Amino acid sequence: MNTTALDLKKIAADFRNRLEERRVIVCAGTACVANGALSLIDALVKSITSAGINARVDVHEEDKRDLLLSKSGCHGFCQMGPLVTIMPENILYTRVKAADAAEIVEKTLVKGEIIERLLFVDQVTAKPVKGSDEITFYNRQKRTVLKECGHIDPEDINEYIAHDGYEGARIACNDMKPVTVCEEVMASWLRGRGGGGFPTGRKWQLTLDQPGAKKYVICNADEGDPGAFMDRSVMEGNPHAVIEGMMIAARAIGADEGVVYCRAEYPMAVKRMRKAIADARELGILGKNIFDSGFNFDVNVMEGAGAFVCGEETALIASVEGKRGMPTPKPPFPAESGLFGKPTVINNVETLATVPLIIRNGAQWFRSQGTAKSPGTKTFALTGHVANTGLIEVPFGTTLREIIFNIGGGITDDRGKPMPDGFKAVQIGGPSGGCLIHEHLDLPLDFDSLLDKGAMVGSGGLVVMNNSTCMVAIARFFMQFTQNESCGKCVLCREGTRQMLSMLDDIMAGNADEKTLENLEKLARAVAKGSLCGLGKTAPSPVISTLRYFRAEYEAHIFQKKCPAGQCKALANPEIDPALCKGCTVCVKKCPVGAISGELKKAHKIDVEKCIKCGACAAACKFNAIVGV
Repeated sequence: MNTTALDLKKIAADFRNRLEERRVIVCAGTACVANGALSLIDALVKSITSAGINARVDVHEEDKRDLLLSKSGCHGFCQMGPLVTIMPENILYTRVKAADAAEIVEKTLVKGEIIERLLFVDQVTAKPVKGSDEITFYNRQKRTVLKECGHIDPEDINEYIAHDGYEGARIACNDMKPVTVCEEVMASWLRGRGGGGFPTGRKWQLTLDQPGAKKYVICNADEGDPGAFMDRSVMEGNPHAVIEGMMIAARAIGADEGVVYCRAEYPMAVKRMRKAIADARELGILGKNIFDSGFNFDVNVMEGAGAFVCGEETALIASVEGKRGMPTPKPPFPAESGLFGKPTVINNVETLATVPLIIRNGAQWFRSQGTAKSPGTKTFALTGHVANTGLIEVPFGTTLREIIFNIGGGITDDRGKPMPDGFKAVQIGGPSGGCLIHEHLDLPLDFDSLLDKGAMVGSGGLVVMNNSTCMVAIARFFMQFTQNESCGKCVLCREGTRQMLSMLDDIMAGNADEKTLENLEKLARAVAKGSLCGLGKTAPSPVISTLRYFRAEYEAHIFQKKCPAGQCKALANPEIDPALCKGCTVCVKKCPVGAISGELKKAHKIDVEKCIKCGACAAACKFNAIVGV
């Protein structure tokens, strides 16, 4: 069966005609599922049935009812999940439990009442707000790639088509030649969202220009940065957008085969991608003679073993070919000799999901957002010491201040309480990126402006840190990650990252001297210059950027044997503040080595010679009398 343009319109019309106006959407992204979304769905089904509501609980059922209960992908507001949206009233309930299902059915679905305790409480007004359009976290974003995530059922191809899905692929197949597809994407100035920012259309044109009938398209879904979950959420929430982007890329370069390389740690993304591919094949959208255009293309999913280095193009290709995932020197580039020696285009998930929007709406529409050299929007995983964590999407050129203090809701302490003046730094771009500080809060974020500051957009991780964060420890965390993930092929990366990690350990343990700092900086620059692939070249970035902006903190560790943030236990100097100590003796009972002494209702003391700096006393003290731990 081949689906034509007329078929797409009929599928869309049929779906819209049988779509209920009243709809309950439960977020079934990874974070919400981990918090009990599936149990919540089961409880809602039981409560809806008990209430006698004429409902269907699956978009695949044909008969139209009074109510539709469906699931969606990630809404982005991960820390507030599980999330339940009720349409058409646009009511958003947060942190919903299975135990809340009966009340939602009885009060909201039957009586039309709003349950205030399940609404999100605005951080500014301290009042509950009804829907997502009233929440700053959402209304300060510009969601384009993520627009349908959290609204459509990711496992229903008909709903994707009803939202103009596969129209971009049809246009590319029926109305455009391969070269004009490349030209349109080049005119949009879409740059790769995987980290490098290379112009996507130029990459496609280079591959199209290569001779040979056999070419490949690879979707790089090997997202491995700590704290990053952008690609996972797109695949879970709108997998057909990724497939459509691959189809358009294949049309542009003349490929007939594609591979989605997804890390095995993303089982839900893998499952939904495979279902989406199977459904597209069944409709004839994938396969032979697509849209009666003579264009043939099919896609398969391969699960990677979780090696961070396989995010690098040549290492990924080696893994797909069944070899050990290790990078190879360039040239030749994959556009010239990629998978099995054939010309290959490799784009990441977000890049491919953007492409259908460009073909449908035009290059100028895309360039109307963002900046001149970095047009469009970018998804970010916002985590760390910030009130609203989750997945966001903003135009390039948006400032850190807007992201952290408006969308993110401001800085928090370790317990999640507001800390208005607590901003210290943000790590952007994951292990390959760098730190930005207070003076960069009003810097417009784009590919080029960040490079000047020793950072990079990367895949889109944003880790916000407050004043209690030790920047040496942050550098060590990322160095530990990259050292573990080094494939070991080149000496500078394999041994250089190991030695850098060792020096950071010495600094945090109080065993470093002036020479250590000098050697750390020289080695970092050598590793960045001489490593073979992008992982090695960017591995020292967190060290270089923290040395650039927080050198005084390194020097305090080395020369004063003190951690200014009080996080490095080896440098801790625990004391009991006599003005705060009530003499309750709780710390005495908690100390495992008997290092604390004192009489009841009198200030206690710590024997620093006995103290092992475990922190048990500070954790137990209700009066915050123990400092320096």
